[in-house]
Amino acid sequence: MTLDVKERLPARAAAVPRRRQFGAPPWWFVVPALLLFAFVVLVPSARGVYYAFTDWDGLDPQLSFIGLDNFTAMADDPDALQAIWHTLLIAVAITVIQNGIGLLLALGVNTAIKSRNFLRVLLFAPAVITPIVTAYLWRNLLGPDGAVNSLLSTVGLESWQQNWLGDPDLALWMVVLVVVWQFAGYSMVIFLAGLQSVPREIYEAAAIDGSGPVRRFWSIIRPLLAPAITINLMLSIIGGIKLFDQVYALTGGGPGHATDTISTLIYKDAFTLGEFGYSIALAVVLTAIVAVVSAGQYAVLSRNEKAAS
Repeated sequence: MTLDVKERLPARAAAVPRRRQFGAPPWWFVVPALLLFAFVVLVPSARGVYYAFTDWDGLDPQLSFIGLDNFTAMADDPDALQAIWHTLLIAVAITVIQNGIGLLLALGVNTAIKSRNFLRVLLFAPAVITPIVTAYLWRNLLGPDGAVNSLLSTVGLESWQQNWLGDPDLALWMVVLVVVWQFAGYSMVIFLAGLQSVPREIYEAAAIDGSGPVRRFWSIIRPLLAPAITINLMLSIIGGIKLFDQVYALTGGGPGHATDTISTLIYKDAFTLGEFGYSIALAVVLTAIVAVVSAGQYAVLSRNEKAAS
């Protein structure tokens, strides 16, 4: 009887249905997403790159392939070269100033002051405002009869009054000021998240060892903030290179071409002068600059991040 039961065990075990094992999903599951991505992104991008080598005016379906003429014309165009310089200058200035202020604000609101939660909300609030609204607000504040000049006159500083957006030597820096004012709080939040991930025991151990605030920041906090620094620098440099809304709303690229960036020049050449082929060539250059700068920056920052860890 016992032998009979043992003989029947394999058959019963085989009769029990096995739980189905699911492996990786079939590769063709991604085909619909890839087709949609190709239709929405890849095909329009490829067509755009092709138009950069033509004389297309944006309306006439007849166009001619002109090779690298748009790019060689760009190299001889002082407005394009100046716009590239302004773009890089604005991007570097925003990256340095915005992240410096954001880090200082994060260190300030990471303390035990009672109003820290209110200050966090207050400092982050400008980042949720639409950039174009912020730009028009500051355009009124910085106008010849705006609140800034009126305030200077009220406190007896008439000599400090300026045509802030009409002076070629000041307009570019006013654009930087507006962008930093709006997004310094955004950088602060990212730095604050990194600061709050640092265990309190590390601060306490450093304080017991006699490390001062500067020493604690440089030797302890800074290496642990490496991921937050990488994110902030990447976001600010790419945003600065692509900047358009604030520049166009504040100055329109003027006075003259004093604040023109690649983005504003693309808009003017395409929709004012009808030079779509040339403007698309500018867009290709802008894309190349973003790709090269962001890739180089990420390589350097990721190496430093690994070294810090």
